[in-house]
Amino acid sequence: MSDLVSHRCSTARVKIVDKQGNPVAGKKVRFELKSHEFLFGCGGFDAIMLNSDLPEGILAFYDGDAERAKSFFQDRMDKWVDVFNYATIPFYWGGYEPKEGEIMYESRKRGADYLIAHGAKVKGHPLCWHTVCADWLLQYDNKTIMDKQLERIHRDVTAFKGTVDIWDVINETVIMPEFDRYDNAVTRICNAYGRTNLIKEVFDAAHAANPDAQLLINDFNLSDKYREVISESLEAGAPIHTIGIQSHQHQGYRGMEWLEDVLKRFSEFGLPLHFTENTLVSGEIMPAHIVDLNDWVVDEWPSTPEGEERQAKEWEEMVVRLFEEPLVEAVTGWDFADGAWLKAPSGFVRLDNSIKPSYLKMKELAHSRWQTDETLVTDADGYVTLTGYRGQYEVSADGASNKLVLGKDTAEICCEL
Repeated sequence: MSDLVSHRCSTARVKIVDKQGNPVAGKKVRFELKSHEFLFGCGGFDAIMLNSDLPEGILAFYDGDAERAKSFFQDRMDKWVDVFNYATIPFYWGGYEPKEGEIMYESRKRGADYLIAHGAKVKGHPLCWHTVCADWLLQYDNKTIMDKQLERIHRDVTAFKGTVDIWDVINETVIMPEFDRYDNAVTRICNAYGRTNLIKEVFDAAHAANPDAQLLINDFNLSDKYREVISESLEAGAPIHTIGIQSHQHQGYRGMEWLEDVLKRFSEFGLPLHFTENTLVSGEIMPAHIVDLNDWVVDEWPSTPEGEERQAKEWEEMVVRLFEEPLVEAVTGWDFADGAWLKAPSGFVRLDNSIKPSYLKMKELAHSRWQTDETLVTDADGYVTLTGYRGQYEVSADGASNKLVLGKDTAEICCEL
């Protein structure tokens, strides 16, 4: 393995024992990495579609044939789980609780359970955001809105404890006080109570509800304004565990110079970094004069063969560099399939679920280039020394198998076969 990625690896002594606990000597044992500790992520919204009643708008595409629609989403998720080990699922307040007290708990729980059963960790996105906010909040005064925001966080983080233990707690706070495209409850309380106070309150609420959860702040504005927001929030005592970095690159790949600058500036906090929302398109690039990406409205946005090759190369360059960076723990492609947002050709699969070169590249990186698959022979005391990428392993010999986790601080493991 390259020295550039050796920090992703560990060495441990593994003792192989039989069912009676006796060491097994002279045994050939295979150690195969099944899921990296590093989080290779992608939007997991389709897991909800697969595991819930489909809305009429979706069924209409399949002439009302629910079985055919489910088969389509099953095919899509089969491809998803073959590559990724980390999913983001939606908790936008306006969609999760469209009417006060009408909570979409079951659909999110079924989607999250499906992903976990297929070896993925799950992140909830987001707990507090001015966009896709619940319109019914606007009937209340600011104090009531704040109370309901904190109650919402306590309710949902508590309900999903043990299932969703990673959260984007608050989203896009740089623009939040000035956001004026439409009235919303979160911008109101951000201005009423102050941005830093709001950040502190929502992080405290999430931490109190699940002290073991990993809590992120997340933003697309990667200027020094975001660094100032993070610094002020940390100084105020907000329990921010991880810095989320968005990069929706609909207007073209920003390249290595940009990426190195982002890594340098945000690594200064010494906190883990998650590249939370990343978009690279495989078609025409959005014009540079568009300020708000949502203003780019097109009837169609096709993928092209040249664009698909470009997209795969850009994903490879970006992911390789992020895997080499010690503070980076996760990188997430925002759209698994084309057409999910802005009709962009931004996915790893096309609209019909056929795979793109970027899909094959991500699979090669996560499951081939950075893979550990070793057969070792136990010594007289039943030990082998395993060196490999950190993560979850399948251990097998003579038809028997078990699992183990090779972690950063793992020194010795006992495994029964």
